Amino acid sequence: MTAAQAAKGNRMSRLYEVMFIVRPDTADEDVDKLIAGFTTSITNGGGAVKNVEKMGRRKLAYIVRKFNDGNYVLLTIEANGAVVLELERRLRVSEPVIKFITVRMDEEEKRLAKVKALRGVRKKVSAEQPPAAERGAAEPSETVQASA
Repeated sequence: MTAAQAAKGNRMSRLYEVMFIVRPDTADEDVDKLIAGFTTSITNGGGAVKNVEKMGRRKLAYIVRKFNDGNYVLLTIEANGAVVLELERRLRVSEPVIKFITVRMDEEEKRLAKVKALRGVRKKVSAEQPPAAERGAAEPSETVQASA
């Protein structure tokens, strides 16, 4: 990687949500230490942690590494790709973390804004058709006579 590519990569900061599941037998103090370690690696890499949400212990949809439940943690971060790759590497090698997912939120917000704009422009089908009272009762009886 050249210096120009590195500078370009550092400049491009995006919003991500990182959710990870910690083993249920891990103590709360250890979970806090784990979160602190991840946040320091993000900030040392030039990123920023926007929000940390400990969602608590929840049942998993399926068994993961012989566990039926786990402690969910959601990190909202603003960072470049290199920082996110390093965070994912740390999540992968961390023993207490049994599952994780990273979602780029700026693309998701852009998609949602586009859908909302399309919904605002689009006319409803029910609004285009006139009500049955305005059409009159003569039209349906004429069509019945024509088909007979």
